[in-house]
Amino acid sequence: MYQFNQFDPQSFLKTYWQKKPILLKGLFKDFIDPLEPDELAGLAQESEIESRVVQRQKQAWHVEHGPFDSFEQFGENNWTLLVQAVDHWHLQSAQLLEPFRFIPNWRIDDLMISFSTPDGGVGAHVDQYDVFIIQGMGKRHWKVGEQQPLQSSVPHPDLLQVTGFAPCIDEVLEPGDVLYIPPGCPHEGYALEPALNYSVGFRAPNQQDLLSSFADFALQEECFQQRYQDPDLQPTQLAGDVTSSEAAKLIELVKQTLSQPQQVNKWLGSYLTQAKHELDIQVPEPSFAEDDVVEINQQIEAWLRAGGLRILTLDNGLFVNGEWVDSQSCQADFVRFIADNLLYSAEQLTEYLQQNDNLALFSALVNEGYIYPYEDGEE
Repeated sequence: MYQFNQFDPQSFLKTYWQKKPILLKGLFKDFIDPLEPDELAGLAQESEIESRVVQRQKQAWHVEHGPFDSFEQFGENNWTLLVQAVDHWHLQSAQLLEPFRFIPNWRIDDLMISFSTPDGGVGAHVDQYDVFIIQGMGKRHWKVGEQQPLQSSVPHPDLLQVTGFAPCIDEVLEPGDVLYIPPGCPHEGYALEPALNYSVGFRAPNQQDLLSSFADFALQEECFQQRYQDPDLQPTQLAGDVTSSEAAKLIELVKQTLSQPQQVNKWLGSYLTQAKHELDIQVPEPSFAEDDVVEINQQIEAWLRAGGLRILTLDNGLFVNGEWVDSQSCQADFVRFIADNLLYSAEQLTEYLQQNDNLALFSALVNEGYIYPYEDGEE
């Protein structure tokens, strides 16, 4: 299990979170990579997993998207392999996220892992989300700046870079070092030798994302169908005019959709638990009967949540992978147990599963492939 070395989450959040970048030297003591470069390359060969190679050839940039059959064609220098959402597919890598759960689960996006050959990088750029970058094997030279006016460039259709920023951090990172970079801060890193980096990114939806999702929900659920009414309408002298009072009534009609907490929370819980990347879901065939689940629980030490699966509670409702799940008849402690943990102790479950509604819910999650028996040593 990965643990921070001398780190105060409260002090960090107050001083740095979404305010300014910081280099946390030796945040992970005696850091051990959870996977080898060959394993990362193997993941990039899978069609379900999003991957790309960014290569710099003199002053030109080249981007190729996976899956990849081999990497020999890229040579020995000046390229980086980036694999998205590795926590969905590789259990040992997913454990890197655990120390960062002092930030709510719904904000954590995924774990991207990159392997870079010497001088490999993706160029100076800006992200619109918070990110922690963990240095694994090798060394990488990083420059990071605070928010500042920037000149944008597009050297390739898949790359948006910036030029000429003034760095406040200019350091070589070694295994166990961690960079925190807030949204809008320019940064660039180049490997000095073959290197692995682990990027813990965070979700930050913008208004457009939220409005689009809310509109989709309204169409799907066929809700918010109250119509505009004007029973006190008076004859108009300006047929082409929309009066300020009419405009206000129309805007109020839109605002009223947000004053229905049951529907709004159902939308928000579903939205926040939707996976952005493929999940490694293995649905059991045939399905387990509830008695089977009890018997399995007696034979194992724990159950494990599928990598990257989102389970959240909102206003006493339970949401799993974009869906509201009926948990109203279950014990509140059990629902909290399901939402807060990734590994479920069989010993703790034994007591919970004695309640029929708890057992029914847990069995349903198992039969969806969302939770499965965990074997010690599994990767």
